[in-house]
Amino acid sequence: MDLFISTFESVAVLLGIGIIGFWIIRKKVLPETTLGFLSPLALEIALPSLVFVRILTDFSPSLLPDWWTLPIWWLIFMGISAVLTYTFSFISLSETRNEFRISLFYQNAIFFPLAILSGMFGDESIYLVYLFLFTIFYPAFFFNTYFYFFKNQKVTINLRRISNNVLIATIIGLFLVMVDFQMYIPSFIVQIFALLGAMTLPLIMLIIGGNIHIDFQRKGKLYLGEIIKFILIKNIVFPLIFLCLMIVIRPAFHIALLFIIQAAVPPITSVPIFTKRAGGNQGIVNQFVVASFIISLITIPIMVSVFGYFFPN
Repeated sequence: MDLFISTFESVAVLLGIGIIGFWIIRKKVLPETTLGFLSPLALEIALPSLVFVRILTDFSPSLLPDWWTLPIWWLIFMGISAVLTYTFSFISLSETRNEFRISLFYQNAIFFPLAILSGMFGDESIYLVYLFLFTIFYPAFFFNTYFYFFKNQKVTINLRRISNNVLIATIIGLFLVMVDFQMYIPSFIVQIFALLGAMTLPLIMLIIGGNIHIDFQRKGKLYLGEIIKFILIKNIVFPLIFLCLMIVIRPAFHIALLFIIQAAVPPITSVPIFTKRAGGNQGIVNQFVVASFIISLITIPIMVSVFGYFFPN
C-alpha cells in the first residue's frame, strides 16, 4: 500500500502542476507565446543541469560497475516496444494507425519516471542516475526517428539533435566522476546547477498543461473508441507484458523497475507536435496523450504495486 500511495502522489503532483499550467493559459495569466520561451529553458538549461548535478553528486562507478549496460538495456526495451507497437496497432482504425503507433511507441521516458523515482526514493537517489543513464540516447532517438511512422516523409538525420544538451551534460558528468575530479568543483558551482535543475519538473508540467489547453481547443472529432483501445494497450497491456518478461528474465531490481515504469507511463507530450509536423492527425494524438495521462493516475500506481509484489526491494 505504501508503494501505491507514494507512486500515486508522485503522479498526482505531476498532473496537478499540469492542471495549473492549463489554467494559466486558459485564464490568460500568461500569453500562449510564453510557452515557446519556457520550453528551451526547461529542456536546454534546467534538465541538463539536473542530470549534471545528480551524476556529479550521486554516481559512483565502484558502486555500479555495470552502469554502462543501462543504455543497452534501454535498447532492448525499445526493441520489445517496437514489436508490441506493431503487433497491437492492428486493432486501431487503418486511417489513424500511424498515429496509434507513434503514440504507443514513444513513452514519456524522462519526466514521469523522474517524478515517480523521486517520490519513491527521494530527490537525491541513485535511481535518478540510473534513469538518466538508461535514457541517455532517448532524445536523439526520438528526434531522428519519429518521421518513419508516416509515409512520404523525407528522412533526415538531425545532427544537432544527436548532440543535445542532456547528452552533453551526461557525458561531462560521467567524465568528471571517472577521473575523480568532482571533488575539486566549488560547492557554489554545484549549487547553481542544483537550483537550475530544481526547476525542471515544475516548468515542464506547466508547459505541458498549457500546451494541452492550446491543443484541446482544436481537438476536432472525438475518437472515443480509439481512445479506449489506446488506454487498454498503453496503460495496461504494455506494462503487464513487460512485468511478465521481467519475472521470467529476473534482471537486477533497478533494471526491472525502470522497465516497468517506462512501460507504464503515458506517451511523450511532444508527440502531437511532431505528428503534425509529419503530416499526421494531431487531434487524435492529443486525445491519446491526454486520456493516457489522466488514466495513468491510477494505472501507474497499480502497476508499480504489482511489480513490488514480485520484486521486493
